[in-house]
Amino acid sequence: MDKVNPMNDSSPAHTVGVLLAGGAGTRLGLGPKALLPYRGRTLVEVLAKTLLDGGCSEVVVVLGAGAGDVRRAADLGGYLVVDNPEWASGMASSFRTGVAAATHGHNVMVALVDQPGVTPAVVARLLAAHQAGRVTAAGYAEAPFEGGHTTKLRRGHPLIIDAGLRAEVAESAVGDAGARRFLKAHPGLVEVVDCSDLTDGADVDTKDKLHLLGD
Repeated sequence: MDKVNPMNDSSPAHTVGVLLAGGAGTRLGLGPKALLPYRGRTLVEVLAKTLLDGGCSEVVVVLGAGAGDVRRAADLGGYLVVDNPEWASGMASSFRTGVAAATHGHNVMVALVDQPGVTPAVVARLLAAHQAGRVTAAGYAEAPFEGGHTTKLRRGHPLIIDAGLRAEVAESAVGDAGARRFLKAHPGLVEVVDCSDLTDGADVDTKDKLHLLGD
């Protein structure tokens, strides 16, 4: 049951992008995911610029594994960069760190550094669809059934958390779950926006997904 009482009279004019880039990339064995090469730059640089180009008013980049190396190797001068010393405890700690660092009173758009397919068009679509007092998440079509298609959407990132919900969502985050517990408890507050025509939302978690980064 949705018992949350968010601010829903009007939506803040600004949405802060929060890029979670603290993963160690252990399964890839190539060092921090943030430093994976992509389009002639590092993945963290490309994704941070994507959030800004898509319409976020500012971007917070949360680092964790190899934070010092990332700061030295990546050009992140145009963003607020914060370190999460507890990154090894799971994504939730980076989630909380990023939300806390974002400008108070603004919505936050949470994105993952290992989703190279996310484009400014995805960011812009979510921003345009967001309604005050709600959570707006990107949705991606599930694999089609044999001999047909499915309209079922898999909820994913990026996702926008309304300013009035920020604190409660952050408090609910544990382990690797990020906003998942809150979204499961309050499904009536969640709007899933189909972005399947723009990207499939795949992430680079294992070596068989390295092709997503191109040559």
